[in-house]
Amino acid sequence: MADTSLIDENRAVPTESSHSSWFQRHKDKLWWLHSAYALLLGVGIMWLGTRNYNFLRVTVFHVGFIWLSSLYLPRLLNRPWLSALWAERLRLLVNFFNKNLYQQVLFFILPIYFGSATLSSGNVLFVVLLAISALLSTLDVVYDRHLSVRRGLTALFFAFNLFALLNVMLPVLWSIGNNWATRVSALLAALGFATILRPFAQLPRWQRAFAGSSVVLLVALVEFARPFIPPAPLRLAGGQFGSDYQAESKSVEPELTEAEPGQGRRLHVITPIKAPLGLKEAVQHRWYKNGKLVWASPFIQVTGGREQGFRLWTNHLFDVVEPGAAVRVDAVTEGGQLIGRARLNAAR
Repeated sequence: MADTSLIDENRAVPTESSHSSWFQRHKDKLWWLHSAYALLLGVGIMWLGTRNYNFLRVTVFHVGFIWLSSLYLPRLLNRPWLSALWAERLRLLVNFFNKNLYQQVLFFILPIYFGSATLSSGNVLFVVLLAISALLSTLDVVYDRHLSVRRGLTALFFAFNLFALLNVMLPVLWSIGNNWATRVSALLAALGFATILRPFAQLPRWQRAFAGSSVVLLVALVEFARPFIPPAPLRLAGGQFGSDYQAESKSVEPELTEAEPGQGRRLHVITPIKAPLGLKEAVQHRWYKNGKLVWASPFIQVTGGREQGFRLWTNHLFDVVEPGAAVRVDAVTEGGQLIGRARLNAAR
């Protein structure tokens, strides 16, 4: 009978180096598998973002950790007592936390912006950029090898995502209108960009002046690009045209699916606008015929918190409605951000 207490010397025994070698050979595949998992998790967070805004309160700690780690990690990695191996491990560990925090934030606010965007307008481009940013946060290989090792990309990535988050958070949590929320968010995002790009205290005096000018420039750029930013969390819940308005029921009757052509046609429109409780925003209707602006209503104060949305109603008397004419009404904030559109075509 063989002595089972003896170890077969020809049998391969796993060692730490063999495990390390196996990981090195397959680490890219493992990272891509983790990226796929992160993307699926992001889809679940998107589901949450369409139903509950309370998570926004937690995201303050998310962005705070990302900002502090991005600001001080380079200093820590350059310490003489930290070996190159452990410096790389520490960098990847911090990246792991930052990526997960980015994913939670971006996938949460993405459906909020999508609900506020108008697919036929330029503000959908902001949603596309936000979706790309959320996707990049799940791609471990791209983030670890490119975004996190280039200071300029790290600062730009953080600033854009910080702006997108604050621009939603301020109206929801503190009932700040979109007009000012965009400006405050742009200012804080520009400051975040400047601090991560290079610590302000380490700059010579002339570079500090240049950095300050860059912050002003970035804020002005966001102000100019305001029409391309969805007015999240405001969103249009629909639009109804009618030939008359019933004040008792606050509805248009009869509701029209197409306008009757002819001279002296008056059309009424109702656009329910959904907004969080406590949020007030000045909104106007801009009436178009065949793509040309024919009338803009005075700004009307919209109050949030109504389950069916604030029913914004206006009407316009057209000199003539030609057969096949396209009538469009845009609901626009005081800052020029498009909330949504209602369309009606005339019969041919």
